[in-house]
Amino acid sequence: MPKIKINKERCKGCQLCILYCPKRLIKKDTQLNKKGLYPVNFIDGECSGCKFCALVCPDNAIEVFK
Repeated sequence: MPKIKINKERCKGCQLCILYCPKRLIKKDTQLNKKGLYPVNFIDGECSGCKFCALVCPDNAIEVFK
């Protein structure tokens, strides 16, 4: 099963990945990162490994592992 790794310190919280995730497995985190921004968080589930989240991330903060 594919897994998503999100670099929370690199993420600026634009939430584009949330919009593009077809399985809705990415949510806004409730804790601030070191920059004072709310990054996103991967929720365990049936990730398809489509990589849409990683492709739309302007900060290259997301990696998808199959």
